[in-house]
Amino acid sequence: MPRSAHIRSNAPRILPSDITPQAVYQERRQWLQLMATGAAGAGLAAWAGREAMAQTAGPGKLAKLPGARSAVAGAMSMDKLSRYADATGYNNFYEFGTEKSDPAQYAGSLRPRPWTVTVEGEVGKPGSFDLDQLLKLSPMEERVYRLRCVEGWSMVIPWVGYSLAELIKKVEPNSRAKYVEFISLADRSQMPGLRNGVLDWPYTEGLRIDEAMHPLSLLAFGMYGEVLPNQNGAPLRLILPWKYGFKSAKSIVKIRFVEKQPVSSWTESAPREYGFYSNVNPLVDHPRWSQGSERRIGEDGLFTKKRPTLMFNGYADQVASLYAGMDLKKFY
Repeated sequence: MPRSAHIRSNAPRILPSDITPQAVYQERRQWLQLMATGAAGAGLAAWAGREAMAQTAGPGKLAKLPGARSAVAGAMSMDKLSRYADATGYNNFYEFGTEKSDPAQYAGSLRPRPWTVTVEGEVGKPGSFDLDQLLKLSPMEERVYRLRCVEGWSMVIPWVGYSLAELIKKVEPNSRAKYVEFISLADRSQMPGLRNGVLDWPYTEGLRIDEAMHPLSLLAFGMYGEVLPNQNGAPLRLILPWKYGFKSAKSIVKIRFVEKQPVSSWTESAPREYGFYSNVNPLVDHPRWSQGSERRIGEDGLFTKKRPTLMFNGYADQVASLYAGMDLKKFY
């Protein structure tokens, strides 16, 4: 499990061609050439239009959930998007089974409506929010985030939602609210994986309140311009792009503001492997494998090289200050 270490200046150098789709990289060169001839405006507009279409393309099988392109720093990765089929067919959602294909196969039993999220604990305005109230709480944004799994694979997904901070500000945490705990649905009638006992259900995760308030912390309701598929955490989930994927709780039904650090489900199950912070850190290995490289799902060709894992999953400029002065081997 990641035990974050101090950021090193000699991290592997990534070439632009490694992190940008070849076609997009070539198109950028084309509009730079147009600039020299005075036609840059038209060329850039056409390229940007193709970019926007690529970010929001979905299969059209679920309800549309559009969002404006986010202006939050770091929120729009230029990496090539993962295919929708990969993002919805290769998942960790143990409430529906432990195999990567299980969620897509079995999550049809999940009923994402009606849905209520209860907010309680150290807040001035506790209460319950139904899904429609949450959807109207703040304007929807599209954010393209890299998602890195502790097992060594990654994806790039266009999520739709808004900063978790919008909900937090509405419920008015008091001075005793140091942490935020997230509790997922645990209903055996809807979730056949609960019978396997791999974790002590319900699934629980936690953040420091300053992490939860960070602009990149996303309360997501959709992806690829549509509402979340069941297997991806419908109807709402967290997305924390600088942390390993298991920190992003799915199908949330309760949010608690607490004074003491909550115990996350995976930390309770295997504390040597899954620490509270779980920030993406290529410099500290998981006890059973290296975290220094990753396999981007959809780039599985025989000769495709693994990508070097970036500190904080490439979001160090935005989030490293949250952990200034901490021993990132101790607080992993």
